[in-house]
Amino acid sequence: MRKVLFAIMAMSLLTVNFVNGQDQEEKTNDFKRWQVRLRGVGVVPVESAKVGVIGGDVAISNALIPELDFTYFFTKNIAAELILGTTKHDVQAVNTAAGNVDLGSVYLLPPTLTAQYHFCTEKEGVFKPYIGAGLNYTLFYNVKSGAVADVKYDNALGYAAQVGFDLMIDDTYFINVDAKRLFLSTDVTVDASNLAPGLTVPAEVDINPWLLGIGFGMKF
Repeated sequence: MRKVLFAIMAMSLLTVNFVNGQDQEEKTNDFKRWQVRLRGVGVVPVESAKVGVIGGDVAISNALIPELDFTYFFTKNIAAELILGTTKHDVQAVNTAAGNVDLGSVYLLPPTLTAQYHFCTEKEGVFKPYIGAGLNYTLFYNVKSGAVADVKYDNALGYAAQVGFDLMIDDTYFINVDAKRLFLSTDVTVDASNLAPGLTVPAEVDINPWLLGIGFGMKF
């Protein structure tokens, strides 16, 4: 947790220093600083694993979820976005020495904070593209162990990259299209003692999901 706090503090300081270097005219209150969006998001893992003892790989299911996010504009071009959503995934160990093994399911809660650059100000047309980069900290919970006795996932710090655009309907409401890639790895411990006495299988799992979203938002 200390590593997470340090990373978030460092990211915040970099953002503040960058903003302090901007033209003072941009720091006036003549624009809407907040945005809120509700998106439908497809979560598509690009998974791989190093599986000990029995070898093989991992297969993680896709998911479709609602997601809420909040964006605050420090200037007319520089913003920070926090996304909130949770996903459920079915998990299998595949092509192992024991064949395919059902590892049940797990929920992921990956709050993600990105610093963004918006290429257009609010008065420059209806198409407003942006890019972003940041951090996520993923919590694994409500684990169902499937065919084995138990599965444990380590919570993990990861990185995020982002690209998207807002399509303005009027001065307040807009349509949003957004793509994020999370670079996320976790250590997994599988207790398979119900299948073979004393059998514990460690694995290093890269999840690295795409988050592909479309939704509606408003400025205020």
